[in-house]
Amino acid sequence: MVNAFTQYLRGEQNAPGERKLVQKLDFFILTFCCLMYFLNYLDRTNLNNAYVSGMKEDLDFHGNQLNQINTVFTVGYTIGQVPCNIALYYVKPRIFFPACMVVWAGLTMVTAAARHPGDIMAIRFFQAIFEASTFVGTHYILGSWYTGRELGKRSGIFTASGLAGTMIGGFIQTGIHSSMHGLSGLSGWRWLFIIDGIITLPVAVYGFLLFPDTPRNTKAPYLTVEEKALAISRVPEVSERTPISWSFLKHCFSTWYWYFFTVLWIIAGETESFSTNALLALYMKAHPTNEYTVSQLNNYPTGVAAVGIVSTLFWATLTDFMGGKRYLVGYWIGIVGVVCSALMLAYPNSTTVHFASYYISGSVYACQATFFAWANDVLRFEEDSLRAVVIASMNMGSNAINAWWSIVFYGANFAPYFTRGMWAMIAVSIAMAIWTALLVWVHVRTEKKRQLEDVAGVPDKAKDLGATGETVSHFDSKV
Repeated sequence: MVNAFTQYLRGEQNAPGERKLVQKLDFFILTFCCLMYFLNYLDRTNLNNAYVSGMKEDLDFHGNQLNQINTVFTVGYTIGQVPCNIALYYVKPRIFFPACMVVWAGLTMVTAAARHPGDIMAIRFFQAIFEASTFVGTHYILGSWYTGRELGKRSGIFTASGLAGTMIGGFIQTGIHSSMHGLSGLSGWRWLFIIDGIITLPVAVYGFLLFPDTPRNTKAPYLTVEEKALAISRVPEVSERTPISWSFLKHCFSTWYWYFFTVLWIIAGETESFSTNALLALYMKAHPTNEYTVSQLNNYPTGVAAVGIVSTLFWATLTDFMGGKRYLVGYWIGIVGVVCSALMLAYPNSTTVHFASYYISGSVYACQATFFAWANDVLRFEEDSLRAVVIASMNMGSNAINAWWSIVFYGANFAPYFTRGMWAMIAVSIAMAIWTALLVWVHVRTEKKRQLEDVAGVPDKAKDLGATGETVSHFDSKV
């Protein structure tokens, strides 16, 4: 049992047929989840692209109405987090994910018919509830199939696909604006939402037909009986408890996992504010002296997402290689946030400094993959339902704060300099480094206590291990 556990931690693929199994999982899980998240972000972030491409003028936006719409979206997104992950216990993922996609695709297309900012506000609220299934649901699924050494890279690839949606969305809007603006009497930004919705539907069909669900309930036709058994053996066996019960709620709120990881992502979510609030595009749109074309307004900010993709893949791969040291990203974020904000405060009239700082700030997107992989790693030996709720609560907490944070610190009416937001970024970046250190401390302390309890509970095994220098685990005592 000890060898099995250490093999899990190292992510070694030594069992017969394991490499082939992982290749199948990569193809069918990652292709669907990445396409789903790509389209999710494409639908979500194209509101900003539409805003700077004529929607603001066509619908007569005023003040910070764009931020208000984003806040309403955030409220709906927050509401949907935990219910969507709990729903995965009662509805098979291959049904639940595609169903949500069909609904949000329909709402995206309906956005093209909007006549007032209030119309978009109502549409985005319901759209957000169904889009909430994608991010936290996928991280739960990834943690159900992959070992600790495999997880970071896969989480990174998944997260990068969303950033690709952000980046490519600008180019798509540029192409649509130049080739379809005025077609059938519709503005280019309206065609953007119609096309986004249409291309989402085939991916939903693909997921319904071929997504493998989870190891213990999969009926995927491309997995053999032996591969299904191997998939179950690759992840720890944990106790099950229904997520809708008082005993589960008491257990959830009595652990440090829920509090520490939720606060971690609340802070981390606000360190992404420069990117998630599209500040570079708003900076360009409101610049007092420089004039930018529609193509430039859509294309230049894509560099932020490009940096985010590179940073995400780099840190996800590096932390896997280093044995899961996901916390390193927390310190990197702290440094980047303080330095970039300080530079923009010090040089408010330098366009070069602002562009460079916004691009470099895109690297903080790496926390999405690494921090959710970190939560999956730490909670691997706890109840499956606890892992699902903690992961969902992380995103729920972050979006609950972001619902008002973006208006207070990054409202469109604060463009182009966002001075208040720069000081807020310095504060949360420092908090990020401190909280990361605290989480590392409490996790190490918990693991030492767990190992001592396990050794005390199985003295014969502890004696044997003392001769070899290996460490017994919580997983061993259960198996």
